[in-house]
Formats: sequence, structure tokens, C-alpha cells
Amino acid sequence: MKVLVVGNGGREHAIAWKLLQSKQIERVFCAPGNGGTATMERCENVPVTVDDFEGINEIAQKHSVSLVVVGPEVPLAKGITDFLQARALKVFGPTRAGAQIEASKAWAKALMQEAHVPTASSAVFTDVKAAKSYVKSKGAPIVVKADGLAAGKGVIVAQTIEEAYAGLDAIFGGQFGSAGNFAVIEEFLTGQEVSVLALTDGETICPLLPAQDHKRIGEGDTGENTGGMGAYAPAPIATDTLMARVQTEVLERTIAALKAKGIDYRGVLYAGLIVSPDGNFKVLEFNCRFGDPETQVILPLLETPLEELLLACVEGRLAQMLPIAWNSSACATVVAASGGYPSDYTKGKIITGLTDAQTVGATVFHAGTKSNSQQASEIYTDGGRVLNVTGVGEDFKQALNQAYAGIAKISFDGMYYRRDIGHRVLT
Repeated sequence: MKVLVVGNGGREHAIAWKLLQSKQIERVFCAPGNGGTATMERCENVPVTVDDFEGINEIAQKHSVSLVVVGPEVPLAKGITDFLQARALKVFGPTRAGAQIEASKAWAKALMQEAHVPTASSAVFTDVKAAKSYVKSKGAPIVVKADGLAAGKGVIVAQTIEEAYAGLDAIFGGQFGSAGNFAVIEEFLTGQEVSVLALTDGETICPLLPAQDHKRIGEGDTGENTGGMGAYAPAPIATDTLMARVQTEVLERTIAALKAKGIDYRGVLYAGLIVSPDGNFKVLEFNCRFGDPETQVILPLLETPLEELLLACVEGRLAQMLPIAWNSSACATVVAASGGYPSDYTKGKIITGLTDAQTVGATVFHAGTKSNSQQASEIYTDGGRVLNVTGVGEDFKQALNQAYAGIAKISFDGMYYRRDIGHRVLT
């Protein structure tokens, strides 16, 4: 079986890595892949961008690919699944209609309200003056979001009215491009965030292990929001009782609401939750794909062959694959980022110590890297989040120790990482 993975980040490296553990997988193609996927046996990077649907189709047809797995949200929102399905390819990932659940926060909010999914109260604005008036009436803290896709950076958790105003100026001033055509303003919720990624074939829906991400750039969960600076799984705060409620009150209601709109949703439905100190929860947002870096801590614990689960979702037979088998270990990942991220940063810095990190037991998933075309062993930075250094252990202390032992071996100019990933589970 041959699989084509669309994307070039840490999530896609982890997906390819997991697929290649199966004897059923003959070869994995990554479009375009990164410096890490370029070094794996039976894995080949192909020089095509994630929004070149014709090019992706040509590669899939040329190599008789059995399954296309779409990693990022942007091609899903642009309709890659619809395009490839029309050319008789099997695609893991929702159609363009389904991907609206991430591509428009306003659309997702309306869906949640229709489905009676617990979520923060909110209002949608197309005018900065009206939005600021609403903020003034509500006070701070308050949350301001760009409606569309902003690579995880379009959310401003404003502690003051002035911060909210600045966020609205950024959104309506074009900082997030077309993602800022609308602004969604939400009540501020207190608690811990939990990521629940579920597989679905449009009928059956099965959560994967819950994970907890660290979105803020600074230690102590301070500073700007990022795409994620580290994660761990399974998140202890997501108890069996909470997960049972998420299944019925969030996942099943949402799939039913999508079906009522005529949307056959197949792929990952990712619910970002905030769990309050009393154990109740609300949905912050939905995503239409595997999380990043949550995937890098969930897949190392998966024992059921990944390709079998993904194909079952595409072919409408997920119920036959349940229950999913998991390793009982804990997993954690720490992101090594470029200096200056999530604002301006430079690329092209040579990375050393990758092999040394593996010798201490860590698994290194490449996120923003590229290899030297003449010297494949030379790896350079090529993004804001550069590496996900991942550890697995009997408990979180072991997993985090392994991840940090690995990242201590790695170096590149300006490298930055948080030293407190997992602080909640360690204390």
C-alpha cells in the first residue's frame, strides 16, 4: 500500500513515521515534506505545494496511491478532498463544506448553537467600531479572534480593553489577511485547555487519547499565542466522565448537526475544550484535521495500525475497527523554535545534534526544516516551529525527561524552547 501525506510540518512527519511502522505500507510520499521526512527509509518527498491540487493528483495517480492523508487545514478549506475524490482517489479529510468548521469561527459558532454544544457566549462583527463598542460594554478580560485561518495566531486573549482594541485593529487592519474579514468576540473562560481529536466516518465517531497543548510562547503560559510550544498525552484532566460527556454533548451532536446540513464529514473532528475548576467544560473551537503538536504525542501511543483506521474512516466502516488499541505509556513533546517566533524570525540556520538526540531515546519530528539538496544529512531551519523533540515513558516525568534530554543535544542559532512543558502534570 502506498500513501501520500500532504503537508510539511511536524504533524505530517509524525503521520508518515507512524504509517511506515506498518508492514502493509510499501511507500509514503510527502508533498512537499521536510528535512525529516527526506531522511526516512521508504519515504520520498515530492516537490509540490499543498495547494497545487493538480500536482498532488498527478503524483497520486502516477504512483497508484491507495490513500491521500491531508495534514493542514488550508488545503482542506480550499477543497482538496472534493477535487481528489472527483478523480477517484481516497482522501482522509473532510470536504470543503465540512472544513468550514475550522475555516470560519463564526460558522462554527452558529453550528454549535444550533447543535446545543456547550460553548462560550460570543458575537460576530464586520466593523471595527462596532466591535470596540461591544468590547467596552463587556469589559476585560475578553477573547478576540480572527474569523478565518491564521495559522494558530489569530486569537488574542486580552487582559485589558486596550489589548482587545489592539487585537481588533490587527484583525481589521489586515494583519491576518482575509482571515480578518470578520472578528469573533467571546467571553473569557477560566480553566485548562484540552484537545480531543476524534476519528469519524460520518456515522461512528471515536475520540483518540486526549492531549494538552501549551499555546503561549513564554514559560508559565505567558506571552503571545503560538501554534503550540509542546504537548503531552493522555491529559489527566480529561477523566473518563468528562470524555463520556464530550462524546455525547459535543462530538455526536456536532456530527448530527453537520449531517442535518447535508455534510458527510469524514476525517478528524478536533474539539478544543476549556475545562473549568469544577469539572465542567465548553468548546473553544473546532479544527478539521489532526492537531499540531498533539499528533506528535498521540500517535506514538497508538497500537492499532494507523492506515487501517484512516481507510476505515474514508470507507465508512470505522465501527468495525473499534476499540482502538493504545500503549499505556505517557508521551510528551517539546518544540524547538526559531528565535523571534511567533513574530519575525530568520531561516536557514544549520541544525546540529539530531542523531545525538536519538541516542538518548528521543524521537525528533521535524516541523520547519529542509535538507541540503547536495548533502541530505545537513538539515537547516525553515520555519518558526523547527522541531518536536518527543519522549515516551512509564509516566510523564520519564517522558519529559527523555524529551528534554533529547533537546539538550540539539543546537541551532537562536534556538528557543520552553523549559516548563508538562508543569501541570509534574506538580
